[in-house]
Amino acid sequence: MERSIETQVSQAVDAWLRWLPRWEPATHRGRVAPCRRCIGSPVLSAAGLGADVPHGVQHGLSTRVKTIIDHAVADYTSLNLPTLQAELDQQAARNRARSYRPTEGLDPEFEGLPLDPHPVPGAPFLFTIGGLADEADADVPELPPLSDEAKAALRQEVGLADDYANMIGREVCAVLLHHRLRIQAAVAQYVEPQIAAMLEELTRSLDAPFGPTGDAGSEAPPEL
Repeated sequence: MERSIETQVSQAVDAWLRWLPRWEPATHRGRVAPCRRCIGSPVLSAAGLGADVPHGVQHGLSTRVKTIIDHAVADYTSLNLPTLQAELDQQAARNRARSYRPTEGLDPEFEGLPLDPHPVPGAPFLFTIGGLADEADADVPELPPLSDEAKAALRQEVGLADDYANMIGREVCAVLLHHRLRIQAAVAQYVEPQIAAMLEELTRSLDAPFGPTGDAGSEAPPEL
């Protein structure tokens, strides 16, 4: 029996809550470009995860919820949109033909994130994961071109799929509203203390710029 949207959202939140205690603040360089999946997301707004919550925490939940919407749209497409389904099947077959697929099989916390860190000026990469993926993609033949009639039918069905995705998205957000309290309680328990500790450590380092004890040296400063 197919699970209801309410059940799927509840299970997604449960999975995110089980993962959250393992979250730690990132120590590498921050992202340069905003995450298109998370910025301005109505899902995160419904969950009560505002801009003051670290992106890694947001991304783990938004990706899990997006999977629910994607699966619902996929089921709708397979039943009602034959032209779009045929196009997706061909694209899936093409993707399976690639020898290197680094974006597949990732945990929700990493799905949809950039494959490579932002380059540092003057320090070029010897190779990048994205570059290797592009090379593998170039070896796979392109899909055959569509006729004008097929293109028109495809555009119409894509519009219907988008409408259905928006409908499911609104339903998902309505369900998420009922989980806000436990989501926010988990953030207060597992995330906020780590952020507070980082800020405290930063404050100590600013107050003591010359070392752990704040002692710039044992010698007296020269007289002016």
